[in-house]
Amino acid sequence: MAAAIPMKRVPDLSVEVIVGSQLPEMVSQPLTPYSSEAISFLGALSIRLFANPSIRLYPDVAAFAYWCRRSNLTRLSRSFDTQTRRIGRGLVLHIAPANVPVNFAFSLAFGILAGNANIVRISESNHPQATIICGEISDLFRDPKHTRIAAMTRVIKYPREHEITAELSRLCHARVLWGGDVTINHLRSMITSPRCIDICFPDRYSLCILGAEAINAADEQAIDNLVSGFYNDVFLLDQNACSSPHLVIWQGSREDVDNAMSRFWPAMEHLLSTKFVPPAIHAVDKYSHLCSVAIRLKGCTSISRQQNYIYRVRLESLPEKIENYRGQHGFFFEAIDNDLEGLKSIVDDRFQTVTCFGVSPQSIIDSIIEAGVNGVDRVVPVGKALDIGVIWDGYDIIGTLSRIISEQ
Repeated sequence: MAAAIPMKRVPDLSVEVIVGSQLPEMVSQPLTPYSSEAISFLGALSIRLFANPSIRLYPDVAAFAYWCRRSNLTRLSRSFDTQTRRIGRGLVLHIAPANVPVNFAFSLAFGILAGNANIVRISESNHPQATIICGEISDLFRDPKHTRIAAMTRVIKYPREHEITAELSRLCHARVLWGGDVTINHLRSMITSPRCIDICFPDRYSLCILGAEAINAADEQAIDNLVSGFYNDVFLLDQNACSSPHLVIWQGSREDVDNAMSRFWPAMEHLLSTKFVPPAIHAVDKYSHLCSVAIRLKGCTSISRQQNYIYRVRLESLPEKIENYRGQHGFFFEAIDNDLEGLKSIVDDRFQTVTCFGVSPQSIIDSIIEAGVNGVDRVVPVGKALDIGVIWDGYDIIGTLSRIISEQ
């Protein structure tokens, strides 16, 4: 292996270093994608996280640990582009979101797998999930086996809207930017090096498609699995994730849909009653949101609720700009759209994930492709909305964060 090259361009900025030593000591020499160093480190991190007793309290940490286990990364490496010679781009700056605590870890893992040196700015919210993961990473970096990855990695904190982001942006070869539309536009306005590329994950909107006939025909175990999956998609991050559904589209006759609703939503209510008691402020927020929606949104035909766990607004048809009417704490819009013509008429580039049950994912993908719409980047079963991967928001992240060295 070639000798590591110290990164002399990064100044000693006024940041709180959570993982790694000081910024000027970073190493910039990139590795190849899915290097043995990267897979060894992330695989070891997975083992340590699973051994941490706190993981039982945080399913999102467990999901990250499961994703970065060595067997999964080895599988991903086999399916990666083997026809070209690739190497990491160099230094990658990651601006992690505040509303999804574990996304910073996935973003860092993508940068490491692509072969890059990585500086990750995490939220000042002090999420316990970030504390757990950063603690395990720091412990691993004391092992000489992971010296190279340690030299290429920093996790830092500093205030938002700070000049430090602009300074780092001028130095990096790529940026991975997570945040709302205003944040993304602000970050993209900063000066970067001419060769710098940005991967942007702005605000997105997601929905769920349910087949009424399948729900009516399902046995009790299948219904339990369905509502458990829906719970994971929605309530683990309190409907804050871009991939969490706000709209439920039903397929089937009106009678079948009514029967399916009367089975699905009470089952959800029962599951939620075993999980937690919703804070009173959540009920107030949902009720005030309901009043606002009833005034502003045309086409509302009925309103239902499962105690204070779930509020539902039924729509006669899918209105334009439905993505502007979102829920939180278990607030949903629902409508019948059997041929997806209504969906295709409203989809734009803000639509990200479609989860489904009782409907063929391939038929949904075919419908989206045939319509030639600009939105929807992934179609997955109910329960998989939060399963982030190396293909996300339509990006091949590892491919984009690495560069090809051609012979032509």
